[in-house]
Amino acid sequence: MSAFAIASPGLAQLVAAELRTLGIDVAEVEPAGVAFEATHEELFRVNCWSRLASRVIVRLDRFEARDFATLEKRSQRVPWSQVLAPGETAELSVTCRKSRLYHSDAVAERVARGIERSMAGVRTAAARGDDEDAAPIAPNSSSSRTQRILVRLDHDVCTISADASGELLHRRGWRLDSGKAPLRETLAAALLVASQWPSDAPLVDPMCGAGTIAIEAALVARNMAPGLSRTYSCEFWPRVNAAIAERVRADARGAVRESHAVIVAGDRDAGAMEATRTNAERAGVLDALTLVHQPLSDIDLAQHGARGWVVTNPPYGIRTGRVDTLHALWGRLGAVLRAAGPGWTLGVVVPDPSLAREIRVPLERVVNTSTGGRQVAFARSRAPRSES
Repeated sequence: MSAFAIASPGLAQLVAAELRTLGIDVAEVEPAGVAFEATHEELFRVNCWSRLASRVIVRLDRFEARDFATLEKRSQRVPWSQVLAPGETAELSVTCRKSRLYHSDAVAERVARGIERSMAGVRTAAARGDDEDAAPIAPNSSSSRTQRILVRLDHDVCTISADASGELLHRRGWRLDSGKAPLRETLAAALLVASQWPSDAPLVDPMCGAGTIAIEAALVARNMAPGLSRTYSCEFWPRVNAAIAERVRADARGAVRESHAVIVAGDRDAGAMEATRTNAERAGVLDALTLVHQPLSDIDLAQHGARGWVVTNPPYGIRTGRVDTLHALWGRLGAVLRAAGPGWTLGVVVPDPSLAREIRVPLERVVNTSTGGRQVAFARSRAPRSES
């Protein structure tokens, strides 16, 4: 199958590197993600193991469509039986760009006719939105399944794909308490990668919020597949052997290892600490974390060793507090880091260079991406020696 792993802005190269570690031959890296060829087993393995990709899709057909008659006729030839069966619903998500057919609802109507005329008993519907803050939806069952179909018209070329993931991959199933300004799980994992944390070194998030970074770190340290506890659309496709998914899950369960890495999640807010506790318990890594309810200024990194990583998403913007206090907070982060000595490395989400300057530690911009609709950078630095 011709597959594509969709990546958040700026993460495509990181996703490509991750796929290679999973034994996937990468065909092409594009700004929107990574193209690769996959068997059913490889497709399921990517969904189960990818910490960074947002969604995996499979291309069903690609053709030129300059008018609605051609679009409807060609839509009937798409191999729908690979991903749909009678009694199921096809949810159509349509985007049009620089094409003669620019009305997405009209495009969806023609593709829906093509599906219904070639696949008896299949219903069609408009796709739901993907709200990143929405709670996970209960997994589909094979008896009442909804399959998302993505239709993209770009310069009069129509590409029709099937969503192989179902819910977005950042929805691991454990984060029900999200905090004030949560970082998606996939972005938290990408921040860990960008920070070059080696998984066996101490890691501290002194402003942990709902604990997303620390929990993702614990999953990495224990080699726990992030998607082990959820299901995926591709495992219900008509031609897929159900034993494939169980084999990949069994291998993933067998790959879990012990870890003695020190992973500390701290926050001054009691509600944040309770959210971290409950989320970590659902993720099965509560015993891998050290939870500390204390303000940033009380954090002593040196007690965790001469070498370690601070990886964090500090507060910024109106949603997380008074703007006039943010510069002082970022300054305290720098003071805590410098006091720990030269062996401590910082990985941080930077929304504004003026805030980053308060840290007084040289930062290297590693990734440009976005979170919550705001452009940010993932930056990394090794702290200089503390001032005498």
